[in-house]
Amino acid sequence: METFTALPSNFSLTLRPNRSLSQRGFLWLMAIFGGASFALGGYFWSLGAWPVFGFFGLDVVLLYFFFRLNYRYARRYETLAMRDGKLIFGQVSATGLSREWSFDPYWVRLKLERLGQDGEDIGNLILSSHGKYVSVGAFLPPDERAELAARLQLSLKQMLNAGPAHQGEDASPDYGQRA
Repeated sequence: METFTALPSNFSLTLRPNRSLSQRGFLWLMAIFGGASFALGGYFWSLGAWPVFGFFGLDVVLLYFFFRLNYRYARRYETLAMRDGKLIFGQVSATGLSREWSFDPYWVRLKLERLGQDGEDIGNLILSSHGKYVSVGAFLPPDERAELAARLQLSLKQMLNAGPAHQGEDASPDYGQRA
């Protein structure tokens, strides 16, 4: 079993979805795929099968459209911070709309759902208190969601044990981003 360190008492986390392909990689992919589609489409056109050329073009347009859609959704992010004695969770959508929830750290409940017969699959990470609940880091891979849950649970437990005068240093790790 892994051991996790607690987050500092005044922490600020930014959770972002993983983007597996950089902008430069996207341009290379489109150039190679577009060039190959144009060459193969031209070959079929020369054989008299000119409608195939259009389908090769349609493939390139669809690939471009769905990658752009993926990049748009990758602009969303979530924040989790301890400020002024409150646990603040915020979501910013791909369009820039933001929502924020504030939880009292002494009353908040953290639940990491376990799925499957033996609980081996990791589900949603849910913060709840007084009838409010929100799913945290739904776009994170399951192991990162489990690590976040463990560290946050440990931090909340230490805060409860330390009392209201507990103060600490700031930190801001960035979950979900890969170098």
